[in-house]
Amino acid sequence: MTTRKQIDSFFDELEESRLLMDGFDEAIIGYSQRCNERVLAVYSYEKMVEVLVSRDRIEYEEAVEYIDFNCVGAWVGDGTPIIVMPLLIIDGSE
Repeated sequence: MTTRKQIDSFFDELEESRLLMDGFDEAIIGYSQRCNERVLAVYSYEKMVEVLVSRDRIEYEEAVEYIDFNCVGAWVGDGTPIIVMPLLIIDGSE
């Protein structure tokens, strides 16, 4: 399990400031950076849902609603973390 200390240590080695989401350390999957832009923490949407369902023992739908409103819908400046959504492709040929 990833801890906040490990995450902080990683970003410290990159010599980058970072904004992290409280309570979702287990859902961080990496970082992202574009040329000449700051490093952003990257979280898995699906793992965030899993954290709420297992840790807080809430229903799946309630976890999705919480994350959509409080995390995906949050803007905290240029360092706002990225949340990666699954790519759902519906192929009508099958």
